[in-house]
Order: sequence, then C-alpha cells, then structure tokens
Amino acid sequence: MGRLTEDPAFLATTFVVIDFEATTPTGYPAQPIEVAALALRHRGGAWTEAGRSTSLIRPPDFAPVTPDVTAQNGLTPHLLRDAPHPAQAFATLDQRFTPGTPYLLVAQHAATEANIIYNQREHCPRLARVDLLDTIPLAKLLIPGLPNYKLDTLLAHFGIMHPLDRHRATADVDVTAQVFRHLIALADENTRPGDLASLMKRAGRTARCNIPVQDELFGANLETEDA
Repeated sequence: MGRLTEDPAFLATTFVVIDFEATTPTGYPAQPIEVAALALRHRGGAWTEAGRSTSLIRPPDFAPVTPDVTAQNGLTPHLLRDAPHPAQAFATLDQRFTPGTPYLLVAQHAATEANIIYNQREHCPRLARVDLLDTIPLAKLLIPGLPNYKLDTLLAHFGIMHPLDRHRATADVDVTAQVFRHLIALADENTRPGDLASLMKRAGRTARCNIPVQDELFGANLETEDA
C-alpha cells in the first residue's frame, strides 16, 4: 500500500474543515449560531488553502442564547441580533460547493456537524450530500493510548497553540485543520491508511442524506465520540 497523499482519489478531493457553534434548547436539536469552513487541497506535496467562509447565524426565537453559551464562546444575543437567519446562512455556504467536485467535510466529532447540517438540509442540498471525515477515530487509529481524544488533548499532543478564542468557529476550524494535517502526515509515515477508501473506512461518516431510510431508522452512524 502506498502513501495516502499519493492516492489519486485523495489528491482529487477538496477537504472542507467545518465547525458550528450552537445553542441547544430543551426539547429541540442544536440550533447553529455560528459556522466556519476552511477548504484545503493537497497539491505538489503540500497543503494549500482553497477558500474559507464564516458567518454568524441568528437563532430562532425558541432557541435563545443562554448565559452558559455566552460563557463558553462569547457569543451574545446582541452580536447575533442582525445575523442572517439559518436559511440564508446555509444557502450562502451551500453555493460554495461546486457540483461535480469531490468534497469531504472534516470535523472533530463529526456527528455534531452531521446532525446540524441534516436538520438544515432544505437550505443546503449540496452540503447535505457531502460525506464526513472524523478526526477522532482517525486519531485513535494513529495515536493509540492518549487519555482521551478531545480537541484540546490533540492540540497539546501536537504542540499546537491553544487559541485565545477557543470555542469560536473560526478558531476551532483553524486548529482542527492543523490537527488534520498532522494526522495525515502520520498516516503517510505509517503508510496506513494508504488510500482515501481506507481512510474513509476507518474514520468516515456517511452524510445522513446519503443513508438509506431503513438504515437511518435503526440509528446508523449515530454513535458518540469524544468532542
């Protein structure tokens, strides 16, 4: 098996690191209040940035920003008062995905992002069809024996500076992208996984819109991981 970054399918893929901040009202799924995305491609033996996007998102009335949310990420009702509604924010992000281009979303604990996207799927039909790559199972494969696989633990392991605005979407996307690049470098060193198909088998997550209905009813791809 060869190096992962020499696999034609890997080289053809645009990896979009994505993160949401959210508020979770009682009786409702998580409601996004901020999104950031960073597109990466591997060309000529190096990573290049292919674009980035960020947006605040105004939560619905039933999901107000609570003091606990503000304490975690600094987002306040005042900051979000004039932000675009979810339909607009997701539609704008969706337009950045070019039909026919192979993409993968990259996220730390990708179940969170997968569920938020699925719940907004009517506003982002392209995005909702993109499968995901989860950095947690990939890290477990490549760095066995860590006490846990939370993002802060992986930052410390790789010597990545902890951002001052940790838990804001842009900061979390930037450091998750650094973790992802370190993990891919480890995969290359170990020659495993040696191609994109093997990578997805170990750490991939099928987008919920791509799951057959009968599988989804039985909870496919809904396991939890360390955040």
